[in-house]
Amino acid sequence: MRSIGVDRRQRQPWQNRPVPDDAVTATARPSAPSVPQWTPGPRELDDLDLLVKHAFDPPLNGFTQPSSTAEELSVTLATSAEAAEVATAVGQLELVDPEGAPLALLTVTGTWPAGDGRVGLAGPVTLIAPNVFGPFRRLYLSPAEVHRDHPADTLLAVAVRRPLSRADIARIDEAARERGKTVLLLVCAGHDMAQGVSGPALVRATRAAAAHVEAPTVVVVVAAADRGDEAGNERLLARVARAYAPETIVLATVEPGAEEVAADLPEDVAAIVSTDRPARDRQGVVFFFTGLSGSGKSTLARALTDSILERGERTVTSLDGDVVRHHLSKGLGFSREDRETNILRIGFVAAEISRHGGVAICSPIAPFEATRAEVRRMVQGAGGGFVLIYVATPLDACERRDRKGLYAKARAGIIPDFTGISSPYEEPADALKVDTTDRDIAECLEEIVDALTVEGWLRP
Repeated sequence: MRSIGVDRRQRQPWQNRPVPDDAVTATARPSAPSVPQWTPGPRELDDLDLLVKHAFDPPLNGFTQPSSTAEELSVTLATSAEAAEVATAVGQLELVDPEGAPLALLTVTGTWPAGDGRVGLAGPVTLIAPNVFGPFRRLYLSPAEVHRDHPADTLLAVAVRRPLSRADIARIDEAARERGKTVLLLVCAGHDMAQGVSGPALVRATRAAAAHVEAPTVVVVVAAADRGDEAGNERLLARVARAYAPETIVLATVEPGAEEVAADLPEDVAAIVSTDRPARDRQGVVFFFTGLSGSGKSTLARALTDSILERGERTVTSLDGDVVRHHLSKGLGFSREDRETNILRIGFVAAEISRHGGVAICSPIAPFEATRAEVRRMVQGAGGGFVLIYVATPLDACERRDRKGLYAKARAGIIPDFTGISSPYEEPADALKVDTTDRDIAECLEEIVDALTVEGWLRP
């Protein structure tokens, strides 16, 4: 939800929402009617959670400007230029969750260019109401809440990004005994931070591993989100861990031998990992066909759908470009912006299908690499596999198949922004590639099925 200049008197239903008994006391909401709202992105929402919990050492009281050196930690927030203009004029911005519930108030003290027409805002944040939703939210404790029962100097903090192996557990136990400390396992379940499993599964795996630690152990979840590079992640985790305990242990954030680590997991931890990340032929997956109009991608997508259904092993959902436009994207035009919106809608639905272990088969043109990459990110973020299949039929062959007369209309200027004629197609470099020119569809399908079987997505 993004609204500019919202009159708070129109949002009375929010005021009637029940607040849990154990919720942190909320700061009174401001009365000025002109404060705009903004829904931060997933990483920014996680950063906000850390900020309002005072979970940084040295302390941070709000969002910052981008750091001037690589050694500093950036905790930034970017908005649209429109929202930034109003927020800067008013001096404040209300940060809300994806459902529109207010979380915090940002007092704007500075701005910076964030690129792509966006503007970064810096300034302190004040809690309005805590986020009380999400898996294991009861375990998202602030340092102050942890220290009520466990003083900081009695704790040994361990930032956990991946399931703990037997070797990890032995190392933690030894350090705790030597120092006479209680182990504090800080599960880093923020956006894209968990390695090898989803955030909720990492919490379950860590709680299971805690039972194998002989020293007294406490498990707490922190909303530490991926910074996009390992150096940035290390700086973030170090500052968060120090906020909970002066003494910390640093585990390898990227395990050098994933297979060796997996083989060393306690059995109950391994079972959790296996359930969360099953073998490819049981994992949710998106088979994403891309190519020019008339390339044969929709025909191949339908053929692959039929083939998988005939096997009877998986549930399959077809998200054909034309069908999606009739239902999910009805009302969208064919401008670049609308076409990209259509692809992202397909990607969102496909990601949710993969999240629940299903197979989604998509067949839009999807001409731009950045949008295809965003769909891949959504799917992988949902725990699904993503296979890009490029139907690389040349333009001249596609025009010869022009059953709908679209290319002729595009060349006549009747259809503007037509991919391959007046709008570019960016060929993918990281895709399974098939050319349908002068080939039988069954032959092309066999080629795709063989490749997917070799890669483990389909059973032999």
